Amino acid sequence: MAETHSLELLVQALRRLPGVGVKSAQRMAFHLLQHDREGAQQLAQALQHACASVRHCALCHTFTEDEICPTCRDGRRDRSQLCVVENPADQSALERTGAYKGLYFVLMGKLSPLDGVGPRDIGLQKLFDRIDTLVDGVREVREVILATNFTAEGETTAHVIAQALKARGVNVTRLARGVPVGSELEYVDLGTIAHALVDRR
Repeated sequence: MAETHSLELLVQALRRLPGVGVKSAQRMAFHLLQHDREGAQQLAQALQHACASVRHCALCHTFTEDEICPTCRDGRRDRSQLCVVENPADQSALERTGAYKGLYFVLMGKLSPLDGVGPRDIGLQKLFDRIDTLVDGVREVREVILATNFTAEGETTAHVIAQALKARGVNVTRLARGVPVGSELEYVDLGTIAHALVDRR
């Protein structure tokens, strides 16, 4: 069947989602147009609204609709701990465990020299500036928990950050190896993540 231009554009747009190939994108497009046009309209409106409203938190760089996200504004959080994650999905996974009560910094990526992703691309200077911020003449952050993924790029990113923070006298810990090597936090079960947080080193 020859696809119309509009249908082809929809398929190509759906293919931008992670793990979605041509056939999956076609199935989704056909389903939405044939069986759920109301859902298609709802999806389109939700995407437009999110793109217009969601921005990065000025402090931790996660997604939020406000200048400062609710986690950073929460006065009950332990401001002496800063957990560094690669993306908002990893932050969400850690939050769902209920095991961590500190603050976060979201890198929005990981170091990957082969792909041309360097320290500037993932906001390392912003992270260091956040750690160096003084409150009443004292550094607020006393422990940085490196919770990057256990992939080659995640390990490299953690190593670079740890080396840079040694000179600053900040206590640096890493998630324990309860999280399987090669895994990504958003796909790891919550019990394993909670255990890794408790046993961090």
